[in-house]
Amino acid sequence: MFGDLFGKMEESQAAMKKQLASLTIEGEAGGVKVTANGNREITGIDLPKDILASGDKEQIEDLLIVAINRTLKLAADKEAEEGQNLLQRMTPPGLGDLGNLFK
Repeated sequence: MFGDLFGKMEESQAAMKKQLASLTIEGEAGGVKVTANGNREITGIDLPKDILASGDKEQIEDLLIVAINRTLKLAADKEAEEGQNLLQRMTPPGLGDLGNLFK
């Protein structure tokens, strides 16, 4: 019984990870845009030419840090949401709100 449950959980987690990898999440700071997937992997960075042309290394670094952190936060929020959905789908009927224990 529990072996089936754990096997199903592992399958569901793998499917969720694959689904998260297909999501595109974008954060921005001062025109700098960072793209990630739902697994919190950075997939792109867009630096506008005017920011690069400014030559202000410290400003560019600061904008990158803020944009990356915002993007990773959004990705983490999405991952938590999907994890909660997975838990609710796996909670056997009749157990009420047990799926909300880990919120």
